[in-house]
Amino acid sequence: MEINGRTVVVLGGTGLVGMAVARELLPHEPATLVICGLAREETELAVAALHGHGATRIVGEWGDVLVPSTMRELRRHEIIGDAALRASLLDDLYGELTEDVVQRSTLGALLLRHEPDILVDCINTATAFAYQNIFESAAHLRERGARSGATLDDVERHLATLYMPQLIRHVQVALGAMRRARTSLYLKVGTSGTGGMGLNVPFTHSEERPSRMLLAKAGLAGAHTLLLYLMARTPDAPAVKEIKPTAAISWKRIAYGVVRRSGQPIGCWDATRAATLATAFASNATDLFTDTGETLQGVYLDAGENGLFSLPEFETLTSLGLMEYITPEEIAHDVVREIRGHPTGHDVVAALDAATSGPTYRAGVLRQVALERMAELEREHGIESVAYEMLGPPRLSKLLFEGAILGRLFPGLAAVSTLDPDETARAAESLLDHDRDLRVRILSIGLPILLSDGQRMLRGPEVKVSPERGQDCGDPRLPENGWVDLRPSNWRKWSSRAGAMLREQAAQSGPDEGSRFDLIAADGTDRIRPGRLAAWVFRGEDRGERVKR
Repeated sequence: MEINGRTVVVLGGTGLVGMAVARELLPHEPATLVICGLAREETELAVAALHGHGATRIVGEWGDVLVPSTMRELRRHEIIGDAALRASLLDDLYGELTEDVVQRSTLGALLLRHEPDILVDCINTATAFAYQNIFESAAHLRERGARSGATLDDVERHLATLYMPQLIRHVQVALGAMRRARTSLYLKVGTSGTGGMGLNVPFTHSEERPSRMLLAKAGLAGAHTLLLYLMARTPDAPAVKEIKPTAAISWKRIAYGVVRRSGQPIGCWDATRAATLATAFASNATDLFTDTGETLQGVYLDAGENGLFSLPEFETLTSLGLMEYITPEEIAHDVVREIRGHPTGHDVVAALDAATSGPTYRAGVLRQVALERMAELEREHGIESVAYEMLGPPRLSKLLFEGAILGRLFPGLAAVSTLDPDETARAAESLLDHDRDLRVRILSIGLPILLSDGQRMLRGPEVKVSPERGQDCGDPRLPENGWVDLRPSNWRKWSSRAGAMLREQAAQSGPDEGSRFDLIAADGTDRIRPGRLAAWVFRGEDRGERVKR
């Protein structure tokens, strides 16, 4: 993809890799380069450092892109500690993904504001989520529950640390916003979680080897990659790539001065006296040490988000056979080459595409054998099975049963395309009233039957799609998602679908004209097959078509 004249957003743009990517992008003269950092000060410093490199307009944005925009400048502990903010965060995290949720998020608002052609994501997302420490939160929740009973505050604090809901919502918001912004390419700089080392990694966070938090980070990194792999297979999504460095990334600068951890100087402390092991860890052991009033100073190598390393630490980490290291400029070079369409061999999404096993010719041939054998058995036993609701979603079972009803009432698609909605509603209700087997099959798998007046329904003991708390029973999404709908309005929709299928079929040339077409509505005939109808709806109406094989 051409970078010149485009708008490029770099998330995590103030970090080690983000700045290297920005510097690598500037010679290609994007029209606008948006540098996004966590804090205002670091973002403004990054923008100032990049100015003066050609005609590119450089813009700074700051804030936490993983939370709603109203909280973007707050620290996470501030959000979790405030009941109202925490509740708002959880509502957006665990509630339905709506347009408002996308627009309220910092990431969504950012992308909709700048409408980038190219989005480069250099945030260490796995670390941001995993280091919230779900293990400590779980231990606290269990302790509270055992001692005095957990409160709503305790439960909400724990819910706010759960990794997967946060990662899933982050990916959903990113895709939703990029679609609306018409972003063409999304490139993620990810992580392996262990710097490319195995489960024997000696650089860990506790006496466990490896620590639970480190494994959580690696697990999240893998989950994120697979979600991006799925995003890349989604119609109307941007092109998706991921560069996943598997070594320590260094370095930003080497200096002598105050040693800081998380931006704060490390204070110097001295022991006041020796203590026995029995007393050294007592809660009142604060008299065993004293603050010297000094700050720790030394020579250090700044490894960006990974912190400051002493000479021996860097020497150990990067030794041959241990984590070793890669420079941010090498990563940035791969990023820009991938953006410009030059394969580096380091795109993990492309590697997964090449390595996974997709549909096969043999399976396609055997599919027809299976369909014919099942049809033969149905004829032998005089039944039409339609759906069992194990494949899912309930919408599929609903479409299949409605297709089966149409098959009982009409000789073919042409007749369906000209049906009378009111008459069909009455006929369908009469059919289910008299056909006990069909009615029982629908109700027994958890699908209710909405009768033609739209005010009454038949149901069994289980209903797969029920109103959620606070949801109106008349919400049109309920019958759409899993009710067999006998109302005239639904049969009118089926009539429109049948007409579209016939028009699509008529517009397609036959096999004599080559292999151009592969989607043949209703098996190339007028006959009604519920599976074919549902597949047509899923591919076209629901935009669920597979785009990669």
